[in-house]
Amino acid sequence: MPRYIDAKTILSSVKQKPDPYFGLSYSMNLYRGCQHGCIYCDSRSACYQLGELSDIRIKKDAITILEKELKSKRNRGTVGFGSMNDCYMPIEQECLLTRSALELMVKYRFPVHIITKSNLVTRDIDLFDKITRVYLAISLTITTSSDDLSKIIEPNAPVSSKRFEAIKQLSSAGIYCGITFMPVLPYINDSKRNVIEILKMAKDSGASYVIPFFGVTIRDGQREYFYNQLDKHFPQLRERYEKDFGQKYSCVSPNSKELYGVFYEMSLEYGISSQMNFYNPENPIQQKLIFE
Repeated sequence: MPRYIDAKTILSSVKQKPDPYFGLSYSMNLYRGCQHGCIYCDSRSACYQLGELSDIRIKKDAITILEKELKSKRNRGTVGFGSMNDCYMPIEQECLLTRSALELMVKYRFPVHIITKSNLVTRDIDLFDKITRVYLAISLTITTSSDDLSKIIEPNAPVSSKRFEAIKQLSSAGIYCGITFMPVLPYINDSKRNVIEILKMAKDSGASYVIPFFGVTIRDGQREYFYNQLDKHFPQLRERYEKDFGQKYSCVSPNSKELYGVFYEMSLEYGISSQMNFYNPENPIQQKLIFE
């Protein structure tokens, strides 16, 4: 049963504005914890002090606090939805905090980037049509072309095929969207076949971009949970991880050079970018849409 917690702020400034990967100036989390249960989730890292991720906490008065913060911001930089949890996890269906926050983005004309693993994102196409007049990007995280594997490594998230279908619906509605192809887990989904299938399915669904990282980051707290899941689903892989990566933070696939080669070759063939187009505050058309 989710519970409410107090929150002083909702909107956090990104250290490097905009950040070089997703173009964010701000990030926010309306919930604490996440229901998707991905075995590799970085949010389990001890440094974040989030506690048990499956313990979902709703930030009290989140929308009221967010509106005050949006009013006070002189820099209308891109707001990132979904940094420490998925903003479209199942509880959003009843709480509607993400939808309420999007309504504020429409009201105050802020650019938005959403990262999610959920096809629930298509629920808000009516709001996206308004936000995209300023700037909107929606990234569906897809790590494997196999629904069976996605059920193991992302057990409570919609399977990969449903995410591809969400991209198809979004792109058909004229919404700028793509895929965050990360993390790619060494010895699990780091195959040429997976790269080729992801890119083919991305093309077929209308994705504008696919952003890859052929590895996974692992920190204290996260590492213990991940290794326990390896023991459960992929016997003997823990020993291989310990031998090959030790206490490393960035665990890059030994196949990464080959995988990047295949990726760039196929993305060029399919006409899919490996980078996003960011919101440009100096674009006079976007400025007019924001301030008119």
